Amino acid sequence: MAHTTYDSPIGTLTLVGDREALEGLFMPDHSPAPDTTRFGDRDDAAFEHVVTQLDQYFAGERTAFDVHVRAEGTEFQQRVWQALREIPFGETRTYGEIAALIGSATAVRAVGLANSRNPVSIVVPCHRVISSSGKLTGYAGGIERKRTLLELEGALEPAITSTEEHSRRDDDRKG
Repeated sequence: MAHTTYDSPIGTLTLVGDREALEGLFMPDHSPAPDTTRFGDRDDAAFEHVVTQLDQYFAGERTAFDVHVRAEGTEFQQRVWQALREIPFGETRTYGEIAALIGSATAVRAVGLANSRNPVSIVVPCHRVISSSGKLTGYAGGIERKRTLLELEGALEPAITSTEEHSRRDDDRKG
């Protein structure tokens, strides 16, 4: 096992795996916290292909990852994680839609739990799953990172900051 870090627009990511597969991609304050004793030695060369693809993704030049992933999980989790990989860039699905897709339409909560246990965030795009109301819920890296990733992909309109809102109101009053 080896690991490296990657400075991204959403914070420093930690990539973990062996020379053949990516086994973890963790964000700052990842919840649940990964077992860092399994990260192994630092080896930046082992992840050059992943870093290149992350650079392209954050630059808006890549819409899918071509990375061999080996994620440990139950059979149910594996089915959920495979379904996540099938959500197209720039689109979202609800937890209920994922449950139906894997043939377990009543397992919405279990899908949510499996989604939250995805050890390879971004590459296995768990951020593309939202509530049935369209609300952003639960994300290992925090809701703001989820929002940022969905905005990057064009699945959400960029959030309006309070400064922009005040400016917009001033323009409305002048016009």
